[in-house]
Amino acid sequence: MHEALITLITTTALLLGSPGPAPLALAATSAAFGTKEGIPFLLGILSGLAVAIFCASIGLATLFVTFPTMKLICQIVGTGYILFVAYKIATAPTNITETAVSPPSFKDGFILNLLNPKAYAAFLAIFSQFLLPLASTNLSYLATGLICLLVAALVDMLWLFFGGLLRPIFAEPKQARIIRILFALLMIIAVAFALFE
Repeated sequence: MHEALITLITTTALLLGSPGPAPLALAATSAAFGTKEGIPFLLGILSGLAVAIFCASIGLATLFVTFPTMKLICQIVGTGYILFVAYKIATAPTNITETAVSPPSFKDGFILNLLNPKAYAAFLAIFSQFLLPLASTNLSYLATGLICLLVAALVDMLWLFFGGLLRPIFAEPKQARIIRILFALLMIIAVAFALFE
């Protein structure tokens, strides 16, 4: 059990901590708007992730195999929304004192991870290969899902704080614009990579 738990934590940290749309959006949000202003976005991302965990655990893979069009529709809608968030980050004001554009909200974070194909793929892999060996199947899924959510919360907070460390660079409008565009492009590349792998 101890080995299975360590493997699950490590796998989850690597899958969810790699630079995908949600981590990059968190870092970009805290870099552009501040760590405190990014907390609602973080909570939204974690809430969307909880739904993704639940859906993966009840057999979303079966739905996608039975109705392949549903997977394609989810990928298209998710990609569109992630592109919207990337645009919002890239076009934020370059002066950190400007407030014309608000940071991504709880709702933005929730929708981002709810429609994030990488999240579903990660949890389908985790539940099919790294399920904790407990007495009942339901308990195994519940414990595995909770551990994944806790690891995701820790990893996502680290991305949020990492972005906050970049905030002083945003005092220079030219550097701020370059970094925002870079984060937006990285989000787009991460989505493209997830779609075509």
